[in-house]
Amino acid sequence: MASSSPSPSPANQALAPLPDAQRVFGWRDHTALWFSLGVGLLVMQVGAYLVPALGVRDALAAVIIGSILGAGLLAWVARLGCDSGLSSAGLIHAVYGSRFARLPVFLNIIQLLGWATFELVVMRDGTIAIGRQAFGLELGLVLPTLFWGLVVTALLCGSMITLVRRFVSRYGLPLVIASLVWLTFQFLMKLDAEGLRAAWLRPGAGGLGVFGALDLVIAMPVSWLPLVADYARHGRSGRAAFAGTWLGYTVANIWCYALGVLVITAAGTDTDMIGALLLAQGGLMALGLILVDELDNTYGDLYSGSISAHSITPRLSVRGWGVALAALSIVLAMVLPMHSLEPFLLTLSSVFVPLFGTILGRLGLTTGPIAVSGRGLHVGPALIWVLGILCYHALAQWAPQYGSALPTLALTFILGALSVRGAGRRPLAA
Repeated sequence: MASSSPSPSPANQALAPLPDAQRVFGWRDHTALWFSLGVGLLVMQVGAYLVPALGVRDALAAVIIGSILGAGLLAWVARLGCDSGLSSAGLIHAVYGSRFARLPVFLNIIQLLGWATFELVVMRDGTIAIGRQAFGLELGLVLPTLFWGLVVTALLCGSMITLVRRFVSRYGLPLVIASLVWLTFQFLMKLDAEGLRAAWLRPGAGGLGVFGALDLVIAMPVSWLPLVADYARHGRSGRAAFAGTWLGYTVANIWCYALGVLVITAAGTDTDMIGALLLAQGGLMALGLILVDELDNTYGDLYSGSISAHSITPRLSVRGWGVALAALSIVLAMVLPMHSLEPFLLTLSSVFVPLFGTILGRLGLTTGPIAVSGRGLHVGPALIWVLGILCYHALAQWAPQYGSALPTLALTFILGALSVRGAGRRPLAA
């Protein structure tokens, strides 16, 4: 049932369904994109947090289960974006109402700008470490930050579709896979020399429960929920978007989390991740390729941030917003202590777990076109979102052993689905 509300202006590319002519991604494109976006030093570093609190066996079990669940949620939102042709901002508008949607969309812009800045800092620190370790150079903060920032800005001036189909799929992906294979082999050999069986059977030291570990693993795919529809809307088939996103991100998330566990188990818990990778045979080249791949994570954050910003202020084009956000992230990377701000970014990300749990409950079980609502506020979904945020932080404070992400997702999904039935009509006409 189509909505009788006024449609968004055709000039607002974020809120109008994408035309069929621009839907060119097949399942291989989705798989390559989300494998590439799933690879990153940050993922490896978070994987390292699982040990020695958990033993290697329990850590890997949490990695596999959490990756499958988290990537499945990501793929579900990808299918919604592809079937509707709407961006993430468009899905938020459809569920929460046009005026209220500006709040979560604005928060999304803030978190994406923060994560893009954090990725710049990671690439800068990696470059500084390579310069010091391999060439004895002290590069300072400014030059590496400017270099990576300007490269990302140049990419944002081009075509996202060209970047995914020509660079990521054809060239970037094989090189990144080769780097991961090489590093995995190197650290497996190192661990084997020190006693692979003993490391496998060693119990955890405690301090982190199974559900807490699942929360850490699920955190990465869930952090991409506000972005996935911005890319999936370019797909030709919802089924292909679902399958490619799930496959690509699941494999990448399992591999990088497991590699983080492997590196810290082999090198010791007091070892710096970048330093450990550089000390491995061939680690300099492998780390360099992973740093280059980190570019698409920064690009992904800024491109999606520009789509969200354009949805609020369409006078500036998506490309114009991308350049503006890239310039701002360069400045922030130079002046803010981003490593100390990481907990804030993780806290900000927590608002998007109930946000998309509600969206999946309202839209994920329906079929048919999804219309961007012209109404200012949909009270039911907004209240469910607020309740979900409270639930997330209450669990983190008083029942951390059960985790926060999965219970909050379950609660908001169920309430979102029930709110549709309670209204006696489908959310597509809200």
